[in-house]
Amino acid sequence: MAAPGLRYDQAPPFAVPLRFFLTAPLFLVAAALVVGFRGEELFASRFSPAALAATHLVTLGFMAMTMLGAMSQVLPVLAGVPLPRPRLVAALAHAGITAGTAALAGGFLWGAPGPLKAGVLLLGGGLGVFLAAVAIGLARAPNRAATGVGLALAALGLAVTVALGLELGAVRAWGRAAANLAARDLHPAWGLFGWTGLLVAVVGFHVVPMFQMTPPYPATMQRWLAPAVFALLVAWSAARWGGDLPRASVWLLGAVAGGWFAFAVTTIALQARRRRPRADATLLLWRLGMACAVAALAGWAASVALATDAIDVAVGVLALVGFAVSVIAGMLHKIVPFLAWFHLRALVPPGRRVPHMGLLLPDPAQRRYVVAQAAAVAAMLAAVAAPPWMAPVAAAALALAALLLEWNLVTVLRAFRRARDAA
Repeated sequence: MAAPGLRYDQAPPFAVPLRFFLTAPLFLVAAALVVGFRGEELFASRFSPAALAATHLVTLGFMAMTMLGAMSQVLPVLAGVPLPRPRLVAALAHAGITAGTAALAGGFLWGAPGPLKAGVLLLGGGLGVFLAAVAIGLARAPNRAATGVGLALAALGLAVTVALGLELGAVRAWGRAAANLAARDLHPAWGLFGWTGLLVAVVGFHVVPMFQMTPPYPATMQRWLAPAVFALLVAWSAARWGGDLPRASVWLLGAVAGGWFAFAVTTIALQARRRRPRADATLLLWRLGMACAVAALAGWAASVALATDAIDVAVGVLALVGFAVSVIAGMLHKIVPFLAWFHLRALVPPGRRVPHMGLLLPDPAQRRYVVAQAAAVAAMLAAVAAPPWMAPVAAAALALAALLLEWNLVTVLRAFRRARDAA
């Protein structure tokens, strides 16, 4: 299962990424509660208080939480960039993101400046600690290969996303004037394309061939996708911030979307050529995520061509719940059992057998989650069209999928502890 070129000796303790992974699904449950109780308001506009609360519960509470946990693992293993004081950094970042996301979502829902201010400060502190640790690790690292560059650009994308988010949060919490209204568009674009997209791609270049038994991604894509997308995002941001280049702004963001369209289509094509004939849960979740990514990009292109924002909420559902949650959950169903197996191998004395990954998380449990996640995506899209009737259904489906994901991760942890104690 170990792939060549990976530095497993530099991996942090299992508890470092695990604390992020185990917390993340609970924020999806919180987002589902917002969908259930404020569904009509949520699906009416992406700028409604309920939509802002649910969006940040997903993007910060689930996506950022899991991706910081993943970065704490992949930076030392893939790029040879160990974080300084990983346990302390993880504890501080986790506490800041957990409390800050809850406060921010509450501030959005109730229109209360106090929780909004607390959320901005806590998130700024938690994310700032993690980014500072990443910067120190990258400064010490000799690796300048494509993986290291891609992860560094993803971290920069996170930094830009955080800076824009703190600016918008300060505007709403303290009531001061915005530096530039373009930040409302720059913040989600950098979060999806410059942070989430870059990290998914850079990690996907390794984990898709490794876990899904596909051919490798084209070398040109591995080397140039992240730098090209990052440079295009910088150019688009400059044009959007200046406000006097609307045509250039559209074309530049279209080029960014084209890069991710190429990644999604390439991933689907590679999966069709996999060496393992049976489709496991991770493969199915990645297929669902890539299909939703293509649909979201097509929806965005249609909204630009038709000059309408009527489908913005549907595009958001496809991008966040359909693409991001599906792909991240797919990686969790492989990465967490693999990490448990890997750390057991180091703990179990020589001569003792380590349980196979399939025994740590049985296949039927994984497939139940796939069905639940697909149903949640379908129900959320149906709720966009008919929120009064479908919002409670969508909330129940999303909560069920999140709880199944949490149960699967806890199942791995329990199996890990049983095997460790038996040894």
